[in-house]
Amino acid sequence: MQQTAIQFIPKTEPLGTQVLVVGGGVGGTAAALQAARRGARTVLVGEFPCLGGMLTAAGVSAPDGNELAAFQTGLWGAFLRELQQRQPQDFDRAWVSFFTFDPRIGAEIFADWVQALPNLTWIWGQVPREVYRTGDRITGVRFDDYRINADIVLDGTELGDVLALGEIPHRWGWDWQTAWNEPSAPTSPNELSDRYPVQALTWVVLLRDFGKDAIAPEIPPPPTDKPDRFTGALEGYTPQKFLSYGRLSEDLYMLNWPTQGNDYGEGLDRLVGSAAQRKQLLQEACWHSQSFARFVQTQVGRRYGLAEGVFPHSNAGDTFATVPSAFALHPYYRESRRLVGIETVREQDILPVCGGKTASLNLNSIAIGNYMNDRHYPGYHLPLKPKSTRWGGRTTGTPFTLPYGCLVPASIDGLLVCEKNISVSHIANGATRLQPVVMNVGQAAGMAAALCVELGTQPRDLPVERLQQALLEEPTAPAALVPLFDSLPEHKDWLHWQRYFSIDPEKYPNSGEIDRDLPRTGDRIATTHFCGIFQRNGWQDYTLKLLGNQGGRTWQLVTLQPDIDKQLQTYISGTAIAGWGWFNEAGNWLRVDGIGG
Repeated sequence: MQQTAIQFIPKTEPLGTQVLVVGGGVGGTAAALQAARRGARTVLVGEFPCLGGMLTAAGVSAPDGNELAAFQTGLWGAFLRELQQRQPQDFDRAWVSFFTFDPRIGAEIFADWVQALPNLTWIWGQVPREVYRTGDRITGVRFDDYRINADIVLDGTELGDVLALGEIPHRWGWDWQTAWNEPSAPTSPNELSDRYPVQALTWVVLLRDFGKDAIAPEIPPPPTDKPDRFTGALEGYTPQKFLSYGRLSEDLYMLNWPTQGNDYGEGLDRLVGSAAQRKQLLQEACWHSQSFARFVQTQVGRRYGLAEGVFPHSNAGDTFATVPSAFALHPYYRESRRLVGIETVREQDILPVCGGKTASLNLNSIAIGNYMNDRHYPGYHLPLKPKSTRWGGRTTGTPFTLPYGCLVPASIDGLLVCEKNISVSHIANGATRLQPVVMNVGQAAGMAAALCVELGTQPRDLPVERLQQALLEEPTAPAALVPLFDSLPEHKDWLHWQRYFSIDPEKYPNSGEIDRDLPRTGDRIATTHFCGIFQRNGWQDYTLKLLGNQGGRTWQLVTLQPDIDKQLQTYISGTAIAGWGWFNEAGNWLRVDGIGG
């Protein structure tokens, strides 16, 4: 992983900058990039020697959500396109995600982007210790070795640590029905909420395929090895099917398994307790994953072992890190302290409108998401209002929008948030916490910070229209504010429709589609032509039986492209079709990128 950072600045004198981003995760990195690209002098301070958080340092290099081509916009879309260039043959090998990659490549992309900006300084190996404030305005942060004052501070930490240090109003844990009348929220504390105040975390570990005739080193047991906790984890899966869930590249496999796997949720309140309590919890989570990896090795065989050398471990900062370098630098945190903002995203804001395929459009939208409301409470199931829809031959999630007000404190100036710490309910967090959404939120927060510097204003006074215009017209990575299934950034009228519905959201179609003739999309990363017999199994449910020398095998047909989705809806069973796409053996799907020719 890329570890180079710019650190040739004095450690004795206070530093001054226009924008200070605390935390080098997905949201913090995106915020720093966008603030600097807009022209603001920006300092990015993080704990770890690589950037990207969930996507890289935490090892979850299999992002969820915003997978459809129309939602691949902003920095998220730019990141995907760069991945396609750097790892083209390993981009779609798992069945948990359409986009999987070696975390080292993701870290290199972020580092390259950061280091290309002369007005962006990246410092790692530091954690925030104190937040400076004058009255109700945040003015800077003290780290282990630096004091940095800034016009605008952004909290991009994994757990909202700046919120706590600055005594900025925030929430932790569950919200009851009396708060916002969310349909899936409990009316009062119960066994589930008592045991899991927030969603479980996962310490990801990577396995390597050493080859069919190789014998990998045995994974040693941790001090608390309890293999009985994982009984049934692989039930119903062949070893290869199980491993392919998180296949990141030719020989790397991610262990982030939700069923009797390495989710860990014992005593989660310790995350916001003392430093010693947090460290003890993380030690337990790490040992839990080590025990799971050892269990998996006994099930899949010694061909697979720890993928040593992937993560650049360092003892910098507070996170427990004395673990093998096949383990992520820090856990995958699914939930954080959450800001009390000007506006709070509730479950109702992410659910489809009656009879529609999208959530209602927020007039102040600054980012979009579409993931299903995913929850991780080991051993428990929480029934939720459904928010899934069928599109492109597969199940995806209802698109929704996030308002600018969820980034802005209700009562504090000089601060924005840009991670999972936005103003969101515990229930809605299950859909807003995903990597693409957080990256888009970070981009919006970084743009807002830079505009505040330009205009000499506070975040609460920034005209939302100026921010929306800047995001839509960003020269290198324009970001969508309105989720439209059938409108891509490369379409000549994309900007028109984004502006049109942003100005008048009441005209936004609840189908999420403009319903017009679509230009044909080009071949993106596909390499294989196909020919077969189309079969319609139901609404947005298609298969294809291959013809000729492709062996007669039947594949599930899926697509991420709106013009292909429209074509597939017109075919009747028995039609012979040909085109090009990508065969995913792990998921048994054929991702269609073009039909005809």
